[in-house]
Amino acid sequence: MRAIIADDEPLLRHHLDKMLADVFPELEVVGKAADGPEALTLCQQEQPDVIFLDIRMPGLDGIAVATALNKLETKPVVVFITAYDEYAVNAFEQEAVDYLLKPIDERRLQLACDRIRKRLEARTEEQAQAGPNIAALLQQLNVGKPEYLRWIRASRGEDVHMISCDEISAFVAEDKYTTVHSDQGQHIIRTPLKELMNQLEPELFWQIHRSTIVCVKRIDKISRGLTGSATVIMEDGQKFAVSRRAAAMFKSM
Repeated sequence: MRAIIADDEPLLRHHLDKMLADVFPELEVVGKAADGPEALTLCQQEQPDVIFLDIRMPGLDGIAVATALNKLETKPVVVFITAYDEYAVNAFEQEAVDYLLKPIDERRLQLACDRIRKRLEARTEEQAQAGPNIAALLQQLNVGKPEYLRWIRASRGEDVHMISCDEISAFVAEDKYTTVHSDQGQHIIRTPLKELMNQLEPELFWQIHRSTIVCVKRIDKISRGLTGSATVIMEDGQKFAVSRRAAAMFKSM
């Protein structure tokens, strides 16, 4: 899922991006806008699923931007953000999924993200009911079955190694590369995590944080802190933080 943040306050755009990484790690922020016209341009270019939209912005205010977006054939889910609660009625007239007051509270943002998921899931169901279930037909014919990665080509120094996915315990994103943790040690690849997640078997590899993917069968235990934070401890003793949103995947463990 893809999102755009539109707000004329640079600090808010930065903090909201960081908060979303914790509570909604599968949501990728693909653009940030500082005014209304820039928000519309980004929506046309990126076609996001969600837009976090400030109401008071230069050029066009958030209500005007939402009105324009509602005319699109495929419109993004809108979450309004503002310091002024008197705009609530106008916001929901534009079919906004939620309305957040500044400063944004993380628990309140979590609730908004849950509502976004439900809205997008309902939209997907409506689209599926509107036409033939092509995915089911392809599955019956065994056509279009995804091919997941079996080997990773990774570097260590000047050498290139072929590593079986069965040997990999985790992928950790760094500044410009991704570190592969495996039985052979640590290696480097250039593939970003969001691209890897589309190539890895989802039942075996889970993204537990914006910067971390782990192999589920190599998890030894989950450690929970006094504040509710969770840490994954792997069979080899490595520890990886779990984001608040991803912690829900381990509730039954």
